[in-house]
Amino acid sequence: MSSRFQVLDWCETSLGVLMLRRRWDPAVDREVYEIKLNDEFLMSSLFTVAEVELAHLALAELPEQPLDVLVGGLGLGCTAKAVLEHPNVRSLFVVDALPEVIGWHQRGLIPAGAEITADSRCELVHGDFFAMSRSPAGFDLGVPGRRWHAIVVDIDHSPRHLLHAGNADFYQPDGLRRLAERLHPGGVFALWSNDPPDEEFTAVLGQSFVDVAAKIVNFPNPFQDRESANTVYLARKVPL
Repeated sequence: MSSRFQVLDWCETSLGVLMLRRRWDPAVDREVYEIKLNDEFLMSSLFTVAEVELAHLALAELPEQPLDVLVGGLGLGCTAKAVLEHPNVRSLFVVDALPEVIGWHQRGLIPAGAEITADSRCELVHGDFFAMSRSPAGFDLGVPGRRWHAIVVDIDHSPRHLLHAGNADFYQPDGLRRLAERLHPGGVFALWSNDPPDEEFTAVLGQSFVDVAAKIVNFPNPFQDRESANTVYLARKVPL
């Protein structure tokens, strides 16, 4: 590792070795923050356009009223920060399976952490989002029968490329039906994916939601000197 790299924290977790590092990237002439799990990159601050758009696209589908939002996956905090930029958001709960990632934000090791943790509307919750989705009270978070105006998820690489095989049922008809039950009528489910739009998954979404769409988000890739793309899936619970 060259002197341009600084390991800010690393630890053993149930999923493997988790590392937060900072490096200077001469290609973009700025500091870059990266989260790695074992040998796999989970997030880089070089590529956050789609994570930000995930939040904006989800909330753009909702009326201008007080909104309660649930985000699955904290990472570098880009999606959570983007949610909080919307003044009509009344509350934001961010669920992450790794307490170490939550701690990085609370300790100020990640740039977005100070803003997120200082916002009284936001609460960071240590928990397994997928296990919570299976539990009748999993998304209540202390309020029995709680419903959400938007549930926004950025955890797995895509519905087919998972961080853990146990997450697979979430993307199946029963898992998505359970998720829809946690939304208010007309509420929005939004999902980030690193893969191109998947017609089969879009069809599965359509079994539990309406207004299903797979939006491609393009962004510059300085390493490949071309544009790259992610996908944001949007789906709405049937309004009353």
